[in-house]
Amino acid sequence: MAGTRALLMLENFVDGKFLPCDSYLDSYDPSTGEVYCRVPDSGKAEVAAAVAAARAAFPGWSARSPQERSQVLLRLADLLEQSLEEFAVAESRDQGKTITLARTLDIPRSVQNFRFFASSILHHTSECTQMDHAGCLHYTVREPVGIGVPPGVVNIVFGTGPRVGEALVSHPEVPVISFTGSQPTAERITQLSAPHCKKLSLELGGKNPAIIFEDANLEECVPTTVRSSFANQGEICLCTSRIFVQKSIYSEFLKKFVEATRMWKVGSPTDPSASMGALISKAHLEKVRRYVKIARAEGARVLCGEGVDRLSLPPGNRAGYFMLPTVITDIKDESRCMKEEIFGPVTCVVPFDSEEEVVKRANSVQYGLAATVWSSNVGRVHRVAKKLQSGLVWTNCWLIRELNLPFGGMKSSGVGREGAKDSYEFFTESKTITIKH
Repeated sequence: MAGTRALLMLENFVDGKFLPCDSYLDSYDPSTGEVYCRVPDSGKAEVAAAVAAARAAFPGWSARSPQERSQVLLRLADLLEQSLEEFAVAESRDQGKTITLARTLDIPRSVQNFRFFASSILHHTSECTQMDHAGCLHYTVREPVGIGVPPGVVNIVFGTGPRVGEALVSHPEVPVISFTGSQPTAERITQLSAPHCKKLSLELGGKNPAIIFEDANLEECVPTTVRSSFANQGEICLCTSRIFVQKSIYSEFLKKFVEATRMWKVGSPTDPSASMGALISKAHLEKVRRYVKIARAEGARVLCGEGVDRLSLPPGNRAGYFMLPTVITDIKDESRCMKEEIFGPVTCVVPFDSEEEVVKRANSVQYGLAATVWSSNVGRVHRVAKKLQSGLVWTNCWLIRELNLPFGGMKSSGVGREGAKDSYEFFTESKTITIKH
């Protein structure tokens, strides 16, 4: 990566080398609205070079022992941790998120993931069965279908979805695709990869409900639900965007929730006191604002945030893509704001009467990624969690992850799972071998 004054020029990374590109795209700092770097606008040629480098590196890397590959991953984790602050600054500037979030969550989590899988690959076992009557022994081996770290093992190619993305997913020598993003993009990936019968892992959108029963501990529930709604500007696939509150505590919860939401400071990502930074792009900010306008047009009330409260920003950030955390109520379940993924700092709060009713309403959308349930009744917690059509259900908490266990969604929220066992199985192919003796 080379710098020209303050403007960065990014390069593709192929076969262990940084390579320039014929054309580039402007990349904007979301907190200022100004171009801060230029990104390669790659296409088929760059993808072909990356695939060729990966194929050439594959035999040597895949032949390494699990212990050797584990050491490489541990070394990567150490290097990432040593440069944590540098990566946090870069992530904050690129995404618009607060540097505090990048420093305390994103980069440490990346370090943790490398270390977790470095340990995990040492503890997998194969299956073995014996057929005495046939004099045969059967066993399985798992062979890698992807790559890992010497030259050619990891390749990074920048560009747009229609150019570099389509070239990559339709390339006949790319056997597996792991994608995190929107449902429409996933549909396109599925279409392009179908002729090659590729393995797909798709982690898509969510319209995640929080269900708050009358026996919930509001002292914990309110601040956690504010965080689950607005962390990272609501730009986390696991963020809460529909809050169902039992009628007997609806008014009390709403009052406390709005008060707590107004305490969240929107400001420069470098401000350590800021709870929220900028949204990822100008186009996305406009999209999120349109959803608030739609809600108003449908008769809903906006209690705080967009169009209600004044957004105060430092002079250097006033052209950035900022938006206040917004709470909407008096909205119908059929509203687009209750059905479609907004992926921004907007959440809807509605009342409910019974357990049966709220489960039905929570399940009434096409998505099924995550849900939270707040109750002190252990039996109810288990009962409701089982009925919810969600790949993950948190009870009396949010965003606590166990990497050993599966992560992924139901319905239109995705295909496949991630996690120790699931990732191991996805990125390898199982082979059964029979030996007659």
